[in-house]
Formats: sequence, C-alpha cells, structure tokens
Amino acid sequence: MATAPSVASVNRVLAHHGLQDAARRIRRPAPPKGWYLPEVAAGRAEVDCFDFIEDLKIAQGPLVNVLTAKSVHGALTDAWMLSQLSAKGAVSCLRARWSRDGLPAHAQFDNDTVFQGAHQFAHTVGRVSRLCLALGVVPVFVPPLEHGMQNTIEGFNALWQAKVWQRHRVGSMGELQMRSDQYIAAHRARVQQAAEAAPPRRAMPMDFKLDLRAPLTGQIIFIRRTDERGQVHLLGQCFTVSPDWLHRLVRCEVDFDHHCIRCFALRRSAPDAQPLLTTISYQRTYKPFRGET
Repeated sequence: MATAPSVASVNRVLAHHGLQDAARRIRRPAPPKGWYLPEVAAGRAEVDCFDFIEDLKIAQGPLVNVLTAKSVHGALTDAWMLSQLSAKGAVSCLRARWSRDGLPAHAQFDNDTVFQGAHQFAHTVGRVSRLCLALGVVPVFVPPLEHGMQNTIEGFNALWQAKVWQRHRVGSMGELQMRSDQYIAAHRARVQQAAEAAPPRRAMPMDFKLDLRAPLTGQIIFIRRTDERGQVHLLGQCFTVSPDWLHRLVRCEVDFDHHCIRCFALRRSAPDAQPLLTTISYQRTYKPFRGET
C-alpha cells in the first residue's frame, strides 16, 4: 500500500502550480537598530540603553537590584549593584559611566518612575532626565512592551543573568559586584573593535556640577502609541496628535528651547519614512525640583 504524501508535500505541489488562493504572509526585513531615532539608525549617533533587573535574592543575604547599561553601536556594557531603586543611585551610575566612556547623543530608558519621574503630575521632569539635559544628552523614553525597542538592553540583561547571577554563588553584594566587574571587563575586551567603530562620544566636562533647579533646555523624546482618539499621554498630560493616526506609533520631541512638541509618524514597515504629523505649542509651567539635591 502506497504511503500518502504529507501535508507539507501537498502544499508544495499546490503552490508550485499556483492553485493556492490564500494570501501568504509578507515577511519584511527587520528595521535597523534604533530605527525610531533617525541619527542612530544611520549610524551617526550613539545611544546608551539602561534598565533594572529587580529583586535578585542573595541566599542568606539582601535583595539586590541591578542597573544595567549597553550602547547600541559600541556594545559598551555596565552593571551596578544597588540595594534599592532610586533616581539618585541611577544618576551616580550614569555619571560614572559617562565620565569614563564619554557622552552619547541619546540615553534610552523605559517608563519607570525612577528614570522618568512621577507620572501623576503634569510637567514633571525627573532627576535622571535633568542630568541628561544638563549634559546635552537627549533622554528617550520607550514603552517596554513595544516589540524590539528594548532588545539591546533586555538581551544583555538575560546574558548577564546567565553569565554572572546563575553561574556564581555569592554571599554579599560586594562579591556579586566583583564577579560582575570581571565579566564586564571581559565583555568589553571582546567588543573593543565594535566600540572603536561606533559613533564618537563627547567628553564629559571635568568641572560638571548638576544643578537640579536650573531651567530646562534641550529636548526629551517620548515614543508613544496613539489611542482611539489619536491622542498620546506624556508629561502627565494628553495631547492630540492626529485623528487619522489611531493606535499607531509616534515619536514626540518635547523641545524646551522652542516651547513645542513635534510629533512624527513611525512605521516599522517603512522605517525611513517618518513624516511630521503635527507641532503642538507647549509652554511648560515652571516647577522647581522638589527632591533632595
């Protein structure tokens, strides 16, 4: 008795003779790294990505939070052990990294309040954003659930946990930091060629002092998805972008120098086409920084 052909074989025969009428899925190439930031996608600007690995428990020891960092083009990595999540601790780590490696054009974060500041109050700009603006680094806030935007740092988070956290048994935060530093040094040695070919970084001013109450200059970028009314939520407020761009990605550039918000359309299928949808007037009410300096 002859063996019946498999389903895959039948499908290949039908496809060869053009007898399938179902629409086939169009597979498009992935957009370039940092495609939502044109200068980064073109390889002319560097972006440092930051994230937290939260609540790792050392046996018979404390909970540990790990602030991780990785640059998109140069693959320069870092990891710092912190006893608690705080903007002040994050600022200290960013300053240490940028004093050693230089300043990137952009710094990318998710929407965690440690990075962005309180969400419930209008016009709030947090400590981390103020550090970036004071140094001429553009902070970029991306939604963590948007496909692909956090791949660089999330991939490194998984790698760090596999190579450091799961491989070594440690008894203290200090020992974990030592093991992590050894791995970071080895990783940086492996990617030295990529780091040298990455876009140039500016030197951090030697006499830099952070004034958290200084007027805001420069810009902050928010990657957002519009709702059913074509609105986006950022800086504790809702802004109307376009009634014709519903449930779609937009890049919102909050420009403190020109008092406006420029909104650009984003599509993964056409990453090079990012037309301006609207420019919104934005007069930020002065709010002095209320945290500890």
